[in-house]
Amino acid sequence: MSPMLIGLLLDGLKETIFMVGISAGLAALAGVPLGVVLVVTGNGQILQNKPINRILGAVVNATRSTPFIILLIAIIPVTRLIVGSSIGTAAATVPLTIAATPFVARLAESSLREVDAGLVEAAEAMGASPWQIVTKVLLPEAWPGIVAGITITVVSLIGYSAMAGAVGGGGLGDLGIRYGYQRFQPEVMLAVVVVLIVLVQAVQSAGDLIARRLNKKVPRGKA
Repeated sequence: MSPMLIGLLLDGLKETIFMVGISAGLAALAGVPLGVVLVVTGNGQILQNKPINRILGAVVNATRSTPFIILLIAIIPVTRLIVGSSIGTAAATVPLTIAATPFVARLAESSLREVDAGLVEAAEAMGASPWQIVTKVLLPEAWPGIVAGITITVVSLIGYSAMAGAVGGGGLGDLGIRYGYQRFQPEVMLAVVVVLIVLVQAVQSAGDLIARRLNKKVPRGKA
């Protein structure tokens, strides 16, 4: 492997980590609270509100059902408004964040719904407020599942970031397209695929480890 190729791969890896890291962080900050709202406003829940639940659910479903490449192009005006450009790694974080947020929200919602209803009822019986129930019961019990969901999201974002390279998003995807595909250099394409596989494996392993550490039901010696 030539020094130039190594340099290109390192630059592409840095750009990919930047895009995925920023968008995953923002998606988690927005998606987890959104998932909480979807749960607590549901039918029979502590803050039941059917109109809000249905509206948020519809928005989440609509965003999730939009293919990423279409979303990427459709929100170019929004991307340009936020970061001042529609190309580059900074610009790519906008559609990546928008695509990942509803994904995180649904995964968080699923984890929160798995919390034993008896714990919530016990907290209500002791006079806990909705905020206390969310912060002291629901989130602590659901964190392992939420972390696992965020890990899945990060892995998906790595694939999305490669797709963003098709429209000038930078990163490993852009490297693979410009050098591997357009310049007919299969060794570059192969190198990009290998780096992406290693990156995905590292993220998945780290996420699994954190989820196991947070899971109170697993004995510490087996974590």
